[in-house]
Amino acid sequence: MSDDHDHGHDDHHEDEQDGRVTSPMQEFSMSQVTTGVLVFVVGLVVTFGIPLALA
Repeated sequence: MSDDHDHGHDDHHEDEQDGRVTSPMQEFSMSQVTTGVLVFVVGLVVTFGIPLALA
């Protein structure tokens, strides 16, 4: 079986020059934080609030 992929390290260097940024390094805004908190709270209500209210 042949290996069709080029495993050269130069590929990674080209990606850095293109301005690629991995997710943990990207900044986020307060609106994104607010959206995340709201999704979390709704998830908690659906997961625990509704079943406890019906019990």
